[in-house]
Amino acid sequence: MIERARGAAPEVAGFRPVPFTGVIYVMAEAARLGYHSGNTSWCNLGQGQPETGPLPGAPERIEALPIASADQEYAPVNGIPELREAVAELYNALFRVGQKSKYTADNVCICGGGRLSLTRTVAALGEINLGHFLPDYTAYEELLDIFRPFTAIPILLDGSRGYAFSVDELEREITGRGLSALLLSNPSNPTGKVVRGAELQRWVKTARELRCTLLLDEFYSHYLWTPGDDEGIVSAARYVRDVDRDPVVILDGFTKNWRYPGWRTTWVVGPRAVIDAVSSTGSFLDGGGSRPLQRAAVPLLDPDYVRAETAAIQQHFLRKRSVLLDGLREVGIRFDIAPEGTFYGWADLSALPAGLNDGMQFFRAALEEQVICVPGEFFDINPGKRRASRASRFTRYARFSFGPELAVVEEGVRRLQRMIRARRRGG
Repeated sequence: MIERARGAAPEVAGFRPVPFTGVIYVMAEAARLGYHSGNTSWCNLGQGQPETGPLPGAPERIEALPIASADQEYAPVNGIPELREAVAELYNALFRVGQKSKYTADNVCICGGGRLSLTRTVAALGEINLGHFLPDYTAYEELLDIFRPFTAIPILLDGSRGYAFSVDELEREITGRGLSALLLSNPSNPTGKVVRGAELQRWVKTARELRCTLLLDEFYSHYLWTPGDDEGIVSAARYVRDVDRDPVVILDGFTKNWRYPGWRTTWVVGPRAVIDAVSSTGSFLDGGGSRPLQRAAVPLLDPDYVRAETAAIQQHFLRKRSVLLDGLREVGIRFDIAPEGTFYGWADLSALPAGLNDGMQFFRAALEEQVICVPGEFFDINPGKRRASRASRFTRYARFSFGPELAVVEEGVRRLQRMIRARRRGG
């Protein structure tokens, strides 16, 4: 059971208590103990945020931007035309060279952040069966609970198989459970599993033939750690046959792959009919994003810029991945799968001493060392708490991020090693 944060305000008539969940809960608990952004005494291995400063070989970071008089006005609810066109042209340049069907601005909707992209998209779904995987992104839980027209159906992945899910299994789930849509992160948050290449091509083909929409969260698509035939960026857009007919909807943005999380500028790419619906939900959910930031973002979508930033990310973050995985394995933490993508390690704590072999207990103990991680139970997506009487499958897991600067990852690993060794000695 996830605890509510201490010190919660008293209830007010007409409002229900809404506890923090997932990473937001984790960061609120750390803040209660003194953590804040820029506090160098803490090691934040919990929050899903990449380091945002300069990297060797990466394009220069934007630290100031002009605001024209027209930028003081509202942006269109679906985003400014220049940015929508730039997103479409980037997808065409990276994934659709030589293909007849191309994305246009009509296939793109700009949103004010990753969660808002998801919220707009899910709000547009009808009365369908929507499949989702376990484990997956923490924010999916409340999202799938709030919007009630559809029925959310969980699909459990097997850690002993490295969280693999074959095309045959995909077809059985779609036909056997009557799925009209499937929501997943690829690369997967938290496991780091990636569906790519010929396998992803077969997923898209199956979705096309069975008319099941793939809702693909591709926010970590530039963080790949194993070789492939996709030039280091994975996207289902590469395998779409007709951009306006194939049931493939992609969510991405500047948050992770461009390392500008504070810009809160993201997009949804898909068939025009879907984009029209997503834009319509934005008209009552949020009204549109920031015009100045959207205008400033247009140059960041130049294909050469994107390739340079991606190469720098992969070279720099690969070192941090090794520091995290090797350091935690050294003290008995296991990984069902070494992450193939993302900047997370999905850690099995079951071999640790009592008091540390449970994700929530480990999280509490790590806070005392001023280290932040995320308990695994938050990734057991359970909308409406339909499985409330049963303990989470992931209570003995935790997610660790190697998103921060190398020095922070190194220090966080050292503190966790010290904590675990002390507990083994009975200290």
